[in-house]
Amino acid sequence: MSTYYQPRKYPASDFASMQPDAEALPVVVVGAGPVGMAVALGLAQRGIPVTILEAADQVSFGSRAICISRHSLEAAARLGFGAELEKIVLPWVGGRSFYRDQQVLHFRMPQREFDVRPPMINVSQSEYEQIVVDTIEQNPLITLHWQASIAGILRDDDQVTLEVDTAFGKRHLRAAWVVAADGGRSRMRELAGLRLEGTNYEGRYVIADIHWESELPAERMVWFDPPSNPGSTIIMHKQPKNIWRIDYQLDPSEDAEIETREDAIRARITKHLDWLQNDLPWTLEWHGFYSARALALREFTHDRILFAGDAAHLVPIFGVRGLNSGMEDAETLAWQLAAVVHGNADRALLQAYSIERHDAWEQNVANAGKSTLIMSPGTHGYRTTRDAVLALAVNRPEFGELINPRQSSATHARLSPLTWPVAEGLTGVLPGDPVEDRRVRVAAAGGSTESSLNAVRGNGFAVVGFGLDAAGSAALSAAAADLAAALAPESVRAVVVGADSSDADQVTVLDAPDLAEALGATGGEAFVIRPDGLLLCRVPVGDLSGVAAALRAGTAPEGPAVPARPAQILTEDEQRRENVWLGLSDALDQVDPSDREGFLVRLALQLGSQAGHREFEEAIAAATDTSPVSTRELAPQA
Repeated sequence: MSTYYQPRKYPASDFASMQPDAEALPVVVVGAGPVGMAVALGLAQRGIPVTILEAADQVSFGSRAICISRHSLEAAARLGFGAELEKIVLPWVGGRSFYRDQQVLHFRMPQREFDVRPPMINVSQSEYEQIVVDTIEQNPLITLHWQASIAGILRDDDQVTLEVDTAFGKRHLRAAWVVAADGGRSRMRELAGLRLEGTNYEGRYVIADIHWESELPAERMVWFDPPSNPGSTIIMHKQPKNIWRIDYQLDPSEDAEIETREDAIRARITKHLDWLQNDLPWTLEWHGFYSARALALREFTHDRILFAGDAAHLVPIFGVRGLNSGMEDAETLAWQLAAVVHGNADRALLQAYSIERHDAWEQNVANAGKSTLIMSPGTHGYRTTRDAVLALAVNRPEFGELINPRQSSATHARLSPLTWPVAEGLTGVLPGDPVEDRRVRVAAAGGSTESSLNAVRGNGFAVVGFGLDAAGSAALSAAAADLAAALAPESVRAVVVGADSSDADQVTVLDAPDLAEALGATGGEAFVIRPDGLLLCRVPVGDLSGVAAALRAGTAPEGPAVPARPAQILTEDEQRRENVWLGLSDALDQVDPSDREGFLVRLALQLGSQAGHREFEEAIAAATDTSPVSTRELAPQA
């Protein structure tokens, strides 16, 4: 019996048009996907009524974005649906890649003793969204209208009028702010006359969910050029309840209309499962189609319309950054928009949202783009080098790192106008960096209790002091209280680590002797952590008084910029191999096709003349090894 999730249907919502003299709604969110609903929950936590308009009559159907990162799980906990979500998910920590049937990569994501959650979990986007809808239905500040699609918009200086198509006729709503979170085919983006810009990749993938009671492990498995589907790339992910997600690449010569028919999909999957020596029955539950794109709006803030998630930007699927980056958008936008709505910040704060999240898109594309060049190389040069890397990786594991999927991780905001300067040479977690959740103990008169940094700081700001005496703790508590008054009703919590807080009010004391070292903090410092988990600033306790004014203005004090942060931390050898792969791929694409062999010979002569005789002979031997790949073991190796 299939366990595939079937979302419930909702009746069409009927609501009246607003009268001309009625006060505009504070915020209307267009789109009840994960991002739009997360924005609504974040705003409601801050006391702001939100109306959500959703064109469909249910949450999305199908697995879609199945991989949820640790950082998104933290956001879910802050937004109030994390506990329910974690009841149904399937955690995983790594994966394997195969060239034909030989393993060429086994990667593992960080899973350390202090981590509170797994690095990645799998769950159907449909079930994820239903949990969020159920949470929203319990929130009196959020109204969700089903089967309400946007037909037109009219923008004024102080509001946006929305024309809405409903089952009961056209309705008109007016909102002070509109959040456009209506997906990759955004109607709001179209009506605003905006276009995404960037790169469309050539790779096309069929995606399918099957019910299959296999004992294969819960990990990301990828086959390049498998004997079951020569020339293709196949990705498999296990989901809860024996549901498997299978993605496979189409050849450029194949007709997508034909290949997305159910009989063609069943035939392709059957071939692969038979090759894996499957003797278990399976059923096709859902299927879709995907092509890789790296596109974004130039600006995410357009007067009183704010774009988030796929409506603002698209990233290639590889590395699972779509929904996860959208959740970052939602948390950042929620606290910043709330500050503006409550009159605690100028509208310049929303420009900071646009700058931060566009830069985050660029960070994601920097990693996802490289993964796409491996998964779906679109040119002769990149196809040639990808195949060469795979062949070398069979016997030279160091080349396997080039096909690492670079799984999604939290982005930084070092370039944000909100991010405070730091002294030159400062190390550790720097302003703009995400602050990881960690297991900690909270000190109390009767002894300490287990908790986490995320739980201690709550869903608002946290001011964390290190190595303070009683006077320092009292000063930190007072500064946190002043910040809370300036940002009300935003939550602001005061936390001290390794301090004498006997005379300080409203301070949480952590028994976490390793926390200062982990963050790179020094005695007397205070870290201000934003609601979205990013570090705003690290300053002496006495300098905390300037935080509220900086947030109100939407800009940080002047000073030395925070150093640039690489998109991915690589060793010197890994960076060298990546540079060679990218440089050689581009060179092959630029050289005249009739001279490719000559180019490679000239390149080998030049590089070989710089190597020792033995090293050059070993390199020739490795490159010459084209022995056929064994097919003795068809199932993934344990």
